[in-house]
Amino acid sequence: MPELSHRRRILVLAICCMSLLIVSLDNTVLNVALPSMQNELHASVAGLQWTIDAYTLVLASLLMLAGSTADRIGRKRVFMAGLVVFTIGSALCSLAPNLESLIAFRMVQAVGGSMLNPVAMSIITNTFTDPRERARAIGLWGGVVGISMAAGPLVGGLLVDSVGWRSIFWLNLPVGLAALLLTFRYVPESRAPKARRPDPVGQLLVIALLGSLTYAIIEAPTSGALKVAAFAALAMAALLSLLWYEPRRAEPLIDLRFFRSAPFSGATVVAVSAFAALGGFLFLSTLYLQNVRGLTALETGVWMLPMAAMTFVCGPLSGRLVGSRGPRLSLLVAGVAMTASGVLFAAFEAETANVTLAIGYVLFGLGFGFVNAPITNTAVSGMPRAQAGVAAAVASTSRQIGQTLGVAVIGAVLASGVGSSAYRDVFVSAARPGWWIIAACGLAVLVVGALSSGPWARRTAERTAERLESAEIKEAAGV
Repeated sequence: MPELSHRRRILVLAICCMSLLIVSLDNTVLNVALPSMQNELHASVAGLQWTIDAYTLVLASLLMLAGSTADRIGRKRVFMAGLVVFTIGSALCSLAPNLESLIAFRMVQAVGGSMLNPVAMSIITNTFTDPRERARAIGLWGGVVGISMAAGPLVGGLLVDSVGWRSIFWLNLPVGLAALLLTFRYVPESRAPKARRPDPVGQLLVIALLGSLTYAIIEAPTSGALKVAAFAALAMAALLSLLWYEPRRAEPLIDLRFFRSAPFSGATVVAVSAFAALGGFLFLSTLYLQNVRGLTALETGVWMLPMAAMTFVCGPLSGRLVGSRGPRLSLLVAGVAMTASGVLFAAFEAETANVTLAIGYVLFGLGFGFVNAPITNTAVSGMPRAQAGVAAAVASTSRQIGQTLGVAVIGAVLASGVGSSAYRDVFVSAARPGWWIIAACGLAVLVVGALSSGPWARRTAERTAERLESAEIKEAAGV
């Protein structure tokens, strides 16, 4: 890809940020609308989980395929296709007549979404070649999550209260169309020097692993033990098959050699932990504020503003910090803040008092704001640029797997605790194990972040990059 002017690079970054905005906005707006959807569609807790997890599950399953496909046939082309499919899926979601249709249309959305974030990150990585400039760009890109968290609950709450929950999907239509036109006009085409072949067997194993695991977790409170055990066994079989099959392929869907890099492996674990905490946090908070406190969707959005504001402020700050001092400090701040927030809710019932509820939201927003930039920067910075799409896709996949598991596990814990009782009577006690899980996820961010960002970890990243580049040279030479 030719070197672009500074103004053109900033414009490309802004277009990529638009894609992240519609995907992130969709998630935050949907959480605020859950109680309204539950009432109109007569959904159970498991049904609400599937409206979120059907999207994140398909997204996680296809992200690596989208990243490698974009590297092979062209990042701009795949990015534009993703915008088209995501926008169509959003329109279909707004017309869904029942819960089953909504879940199916959410999956259509996810097919488009899988072509957006990892491909956008790959475009950014190849546009901003200077490491410090790239870190700042990634920080700004991650800061869009804060914008979506700030705007999503408020705009979504206003739409839900005034028009209805279906209108939340209308938000994606103008942004998606604008991003499509701007991409066509201003984003240059780029691809990896050497195309990677598809890996259909690996792709099917990933789908089987994530789908069966998520089903087993979500349906555990209501399905029989035998059925849950069967899906859990299927997930284990898919995992073992994946670990056996992928290293034997010349061009695997998941290059397990990436995980020899301690920073890359650490970024993967941190992404799963942080986004599991986010998924569970939003799920519990929305149901509590509307179903227990009796707040409207708009009032719920206002209550979530402290968390959103901190994420918005801390995202770009973390990006600059990563660019100047590396990822360690950002990861430590993120881990401490997210752990403290989870403990505040789990041990001290922070949601029952206004002051502690606000403090808990501020702490979580601070932690989540600091965690995004080091995840992405660490995942792609130690890898050859030719494999930027695949590396970015693994990082994005880890995020979606984390959010899927967070909603599945914490939702299942909540459903088991609530049972047939009314939310108002038992919600706080039923949610306490979920808050402890969120605190544990924050602690994992702290510990793994500290271990994977030291000097020895950087040395493993350097050795891994050298081996990958050496292997690429040998393959190109036919050795």
